[in-house]
This record gives sequence, C-alpha cells and structure tokens, in this order.
Amino acid sequence: MLKTRVIPVLQLKGKGLVKTKRFGDPQYIGDPINAVRIFNDKEVDEIIFLDIFSTIDKTEPNIPLISKIASEAFMPFGYGGGINNLEIARTILKLGAEKIVVNTQAVCQPNFISELANNFGNQSIIVSIDIKSNYWKKNHVYSHSGSKKKYYDPLEFAVLMEEKGAGELIINSIDRDGMMNGYDLNLISNIAKNVSIPVTALGGASKFNDFINAIKVGAHAVAAGSLFVFAGKNQGVLINYPDKKQLNVLYEVEKK
Repeated sequence: MLKTRVIPVLQLKGKGLVKTKRFGDPQYIGDPINAVRIFNDKEVDEIIFLDIFSTIDKTEPNIPLISKIASEAFMPFGYGGGINNLEIARTILKLGAEKIVVNTQAVCQPNFISELANNFGNQSIIVSIDIKSNYWKKNHVYSHSGSKKKYYDPLEFAVLMEEKGAGELIINSIDRDGMMNGYDLNLISNIAKNVSIPVTALGGASKFNDFINAIKVGAHAVAAGSLFVFAGKNQGVLINYPDKKQLNVLYEVEKK
C-alpha cells in the first residue's frame, strides 16, 4: 500500500528546539519533549531530530535527551548530529531510534556509511545531503552544518551514498531552509530519478501544495521544519500537522 510519509524535522541546540534560516540565526521555539507529545496526539508518521550544530560545536549526541525522546515518542523517530563512529550509532539505535541521520561523516568519510549499513542494516541509515548553490547557480554539497563546501555534485554524491549502503536520502536545500519559499523541485526530481532508494524533500515548504509538488516530481517523503512549528502571519510558534483529509489528498497524488 502506498503511503507518502510527512515528516516534521526538528532542530536541536543543546536541550532546546530551535529553527534556523539558511542554517543560521537559530530561534528558540521550545522544549523538544513537549513537541513530541503534541506530535503524538497528531499521529504523525515519523519525526526526525537534527542537532545541526553538534559537529561545529564539537559536541556529542545528547544521550539523556535522546533517551527521553524515545520514551515519549509513539511514532518512529530518527536522530542526527555528531554521529561519527559505530559506538555512538549503536547507542542511539539501542535507545529506541529507528534511524540515524548522517551528514558530515558521510561527506568526509563515505565508507562510514558502508560500515553503518553492514552493522545495522540499510533501513536504519539516512544520509542527509545539504546543498547550496553558488553565485552561478551551481549546486555543491556542504558539510559541518553548511559551513564547508565540498566539491561533490549533489547527484553524484547521492548515487555514491546509495552505493555505500544508505537506505534513504534527505535532500536538504540550505538556501531554502526556513525561508518558506517552496522546495527546489528541479534538484529533488534530478536525484529521485537517478537513485532507487527513497528520497525525502526538505527545505522551503510553506504550504500543503508544496508537498504535492514534491511528490509529483518523485519525492517518496516530504519533510518540513518551519511549516510545522510556526503559524499565522506573524509566525507565532504553534505545533501543527496536516489533518487526515489533507493527507488523503497527498496519498491520492502518490497513487497517480
């Protein structure tokens, strides 16, 4: 049975939830455990927590917080941030995370993805590909929370990550992060057409139609941050999620 996943992606900094714009200017938005409880009530498909500052801050994953999330979450959840060796990955999965999300270590040491897949299975490994375009609109893969440019073409890197054993890819547009100006559909389409593993669109969603557009160009799942934590013209903090009627519309689009 087809079922597009609609995934809140929540950013962590320390013990709190934040939301960035283009990976900068983190705005505190609340307690992650409260957010989990609200998303439980809304029966979300899946949730992902990313500590995007852990690599540049040189901090390890917050194990007590991950353990608390695992005890509260009724839905599958993934965690990313600071995962740079097998023991950290093993600890997070043992705590109850269904998936781990890797960015910097995947870029700097691609064979690390093979090690993870061999030890924990492809289904547990997500590679988040952070992408930013330069002045000439040329896309490059970035690591270290978007601070270091790597001379990987995004499509070539996506294909490499599939070869190394990633079970899923998140295609994350740094330029669109927090800007709520729609997904980079060309980028999503180009990658989705050339890999056989699920591709999740992230970065820029501002309305439900953005989800529909991403599915139409090949995304297997859609994810957002700002859309699920802000509401109204003044962008007040309010945890929200599409209702069942909206989700059914999305599932019908997928079937086509």
